[in-house]
Amino acid sequence: MIRNYLKVAWRHLLKNPRFTMLNLTGLSTGLACTLLIYLWVHDEQSFDHFHRNDRQLFQVMENTTHEKGIETSAGTPALLAATLPATMPEVAYAAVSTPPNWFPKVQLLAGNKNGKAAGIFAGKDYLRVFTYPLLQGNNQQVLANKNGIVISAKLARELFLSPANAVGKSIIWQIDVNKKTSIVTGVFSEIPANSSTQFDFILPFDDFREIMKITSLEPQGPFLTYLVMKDGANIPAFNAKLSSFMTSLTKGATAPRQLFLQRYSDNYLYGNYENGVAAGGRISYVQLFSLIALFIIIIAGINFVNLSTAKASGRMKEMGIRKAIGANRATLVLQYLGESMLLTFLSLVVALIMVILFLPHFNQLTGKTLALSFNPTMVLAVLAITLLTGLLAGSYPALYLSGFSPLSVLKGKIPTATGQLMARKGLVIFQFTLSVLFMVAVITVYRQIAYVQSKSPGYDKDNIVYFDVEGKVAGNTPAFLAALKRIPGVVNASGMVGNVLGAPGMGYTWKGRGRVETILCRPFMVNYDMIETLGMEMAAGRPFSRDFGTDNTKIIFNEAAIKAMGIEDPVGKVIEFNGEQLEIAGVVKNFHFQSLHEAIKPLFMRLDMQNSTVMVKIKAGQTKTVLSRLEAFYNACNPGFTFDCKFLDDDYQAQYVAEKRVAALSKYFTALAVLISCLGLFGLATFTADTRRKEISIRKVLGATVTNVVMMLSREFFRAVAVAIVIGLPLAWYCMDYWLHSFAYHIRLGVDVFLLVGVVMLLITLLTVSVQAIRAAMENPVKSLKME
Repeated sequence: MIRNYLKVAWRHLLKNPRFTMLNLTGLSTGLACTLLIYLWVHDEQSFDHFHRNDRQLFQVMENTTHEKGIETSAGTPALLAATLPATMPEVAYAAVSTPPNWFPKVQLLAGNKNGKAAGIFAGKDYLRVFTYPLLQGNNQQVLANKNGIVISAKLARELFLSPANAVGKSIIWQIDVNKKTSIVTGVFSEIPANSSTQFDFILPFDDFREIMKITSLEPQGPFLTYLVMKDGANIPAFNAKLSSFMTSLTKGATAPRQLFLQRYSDNYLYGNYENGVAAGGRISYVQLFSLIALFIIIIAGINFVNLSTAKASGRMKEMGIRKAIGANRATLVLQYLGESMLLTFLSLVVALIMVILFLPHFNQLTGKTLALSFNPTMVLAVLAITLLTGLLAGSYPALYLSGFSPLSVLKGKIPTATGQLMARKGLVIFQFTLSVLFMVAVITVYRQIAYVQSKSPGYDKDNIVYFDVEGKVAGNTPAFLAALKRIPGVVNASGMVGNVLGAPGMGYTWKGRGRVETILCRPFMVNYDMIETLGMEMAAGRPFSRDFGTDNTKIIFNEAAIKAMGIEDPVGKVIEFNGEQLEIAGVVKNFHFQSLHEAIKPLFMRLDMQNSTVMVKIKAGQTKTVLSRLEAFYNACNPGFTFDCKFLDDDYQAQYVAEKRVAALSKYFTALAVLISCLGLFGLATFTADTRRKEISIRKVLGATVTNVVMMLSREFFRAVAVAIVIGLPLAWYCMDYWLHSFAYHIRLGVDVFLLVGVVMLLITLLTVSVQAIRAAMENPVKSLKME
């Protein structure tokens, strides 16, 4: 019987090639989009879950209360991890590390081979806390010796040809003025791509403590602390103990600091906090694209339902005969569901081919290396999506067709189709409502990104290159900067610790307004001429200058800091800041050192002659020539070190890479959603023209023009799309206004966007419907009437 059902279903599909192709194209496109999004979502959700201790692995976070609320950060004291296992029995293992972005390119020398690699300093139990399997060495011992170094298999092959050859060999590394030789004690396998932390080597944290002269459990610190909790540990109770422990360290502080645990694998997707409470993060994009996938597959399913029910009248006699010879309704439902499943699985085959063809481009758009691997999870997910789509799309047509009375159908009494027409119109309205929403979203996202790219950050980011201070330069930065300024094409040069962008604020105490207060400030430790090099403007006072003798006891705040502290006429005033008596030399105008998602926060600048980064302003139009001069000069000053510079503008744009990817993906998915909707509209227009052929012929004989016929056939579709526009535009405004408010600085949603989308949707409808309407109107009426 099943064989017979499949044979009948196949014949039916071949008998109606136009509708089969429309359904096949719509369903396969919808399934391909859904599968691509599933691969992306699955990859995002897999981040950091590969660690063996995943369920018990936590990161220590901190809430700091300040004048405007609560600030959450991951920065903890350097020795917190070493202290907790001895004082807290709930802790199985603890490890500290430096943030991965601190040392992204460290110069390494092994024999006659050198290179640059990203590294971290980490506590001795780091490789017991995290699962980075060792190819060589013991995870309990490799970081116990402060003279050791653990490297990746890739780095081992680059420096020593193989991991086995690396153990026991020496590597010379240099960070700023610190240069040391370490012995390779272990080699770890490649870190998975779905790890949020990426590095090439690990140095013992005891080595970092010695360099930085960290000897006590100071309450302030930007270091990362990770804990593996014992089974059954009460996390809320442990959080209370942690906070009490921190309070004991910060007695007398006016701002309470509360420590708490966040599951490590949750940080990737849930990394944003607002006023001390978790407020999403990348999970919002996962939810967004999951919703887009759901909507696209619904749009494709609606096409199937509409086209199937529209063709129902052509199969009513077949259904009547089957019922008359004994077929019951359940049998007919199974037959029509079988046809639906057959078409759905054919669509799946086409969709898989489409995914394979488009996956390289999709990877390029998303910045990932996704692969269509047919593992059990993937196969089950694909089959589930396909079966669900086939059942949902085919159930309504099956129930609709099998519900007619055979006697009425065989007598030629076709049941009223009012309900069917209303259902089809409702589904068309739903399709185009989603299309309107997608289209407004794409335009809004693109406009916001254009605004972000064109808005001045408050400093001159163009033609600024920067590179790390290394080798001999680290010991004589002032002389190096002075020589840089003499290179033709160099406008100015200066140095600083770290970079302009990205770093969050830290808590600093200051004595003012009759009490000791804590203010969250981003520290800028800069050399002379940094304000001039970056083209920043002073709101009051002056920048650091050699003309005034030493400026070591001077400080410069931005406008946001002065406003937060409530200081009037600040220039020249002496304040107690972080335990020092400092004179305010000037106030720099606000500039964006974080993305436009964030409001400009307080910052201060201090003079520091020991820099980790050199900033160079190049004369416009001479970039290539000046870069070659800089490279030659750098190589002459620093033999054995590679000149590796970046553009500050590239870093600024990189802050919005997620939004750019969302915009690019949304553009494609919107185009496909509109295409699928138009395929359904085209099929319905075709069906309408076929069923009203006799009426059209009579109207033409009686004098109706082609325009009259086209308007008659298009009117109901225009009404449905117009209703979709009326529903979709307010919904789109609400959604995009909510999204824009995730930026502290954003565009306004103008009426022009909604007018543009409305006109475009009407034009698309006109083009889609008019093709079939004009063809029907141009047909010879005599031919149609003869057929009747």
